[in-house]
Amino acid sequence: MEHNFIFSALFIGIGATAVMDLGTLVQKHLLRLQTLDYALAGRWLGHAARGHFVHRPITASPPVRGERLIGWNAHYLTGIVFAAVFLSAAGGNWIKDPSLWPALAFGVLTLAAPFLILQPGMGAGLAARRTPAPNKARLKSLATHLTFGAGLWLSALGLTLL
Repeated sequence: MEHNFIFSALFIGIGATAVMDLGTLVQKHLLRLQTLDYALAGRWLGHAARGHFVHRPITASPPVRGERLIGWNAHYLTGIVFAAVFLSAAGGNWIKDPSLWPALAFGVLTLAAPFLILQPGMGAGLAARRTPAPNKARLKSLATHLTFGAGLWLSALGLTLL
């Protein structure tokens, strides 16, 4: 069945983000690794809406009303937007016959968002350079975004079954 672009981007973006979140749960509960609290991302966005983009660190900034909801909604909206960008770049043939490698490569490209925007804005510095263990933080981000890429592929496979 042929799906329109918007439905495909929504389905694949939400699915890929959910797969990413499952990977994050594994990192948090099985591997005992600290993961991003989306309430803090919501706090950052709430302050950004008021013109304050850089915090040192975000945990020292006052909470924003509804920050957890803001953060989680932004997280899934970002996944949908990333899926739309990927689908636009990959072309219509990929969605008909999804392959893993382009999706994983795109997942790596999405590291630009946390490395260049979110981490510096939240006080962790460019590519987490101000964290206690920058390379560990970078590897966790890489694993998370590779999981998002795998989620793009898995979600597209699921879409082919509809």
